[in-house]
Amino acid sequence: MSNQTVFSRTDPDLLAVLEELRRREPIFHTPGFGATRADFEKATSPEYWETSASGRRYSRGFILRTLEQNPPADAVAAGWHCYDHAVRRLGSETYLFTYTLRQAERLTRRMTIWQSTSEGWRILYHQGTIVSAEEDDAFPRSWLESPPWRQKS
Repeated sequence: MSNQTVFSRTDPDLLAVLEELRRREPIFHTPGFGATRADFEKATSPEYWETSASGRRYSRGFILRTLEQNPPADAVAAGWHCYDHAVRRLGSETYLFTYTLRQAERLTRRMTIWQSTSEGWRILYHQGTIVSAEEDDAFPRSWLESPPWRQKS
């Protein structure tokens, strides 16, 4: 099993969710996500917060104020490249969406926790982590031989 399969596998029954969420990422930098403060408010849970690639934590209020004062770049126009998209179901209407984002020389792994609500998709949490090289991916050999979720206690 390759690392690619391990890290970016999506169950076939979630492919529609995967495509729906791909159109909204990277958050705040995609026209499908929105462009106004009202759009950003609607797309984020009142309890939303994020951890930036630097490790700093930001509240929803801080993010909304920052976006209002400094409109975000459009990812496509800026030449950013997203790949290795995957989605996993966390709960009945809650999903973990992961991908890799290349912004010129900067490479980050991203994850967003999305919730499907009667008003549409809403984000609960987002995080970006800077990585030094694409070759740093590793699936522990012990997991390949005996995955932790299959071990008996």
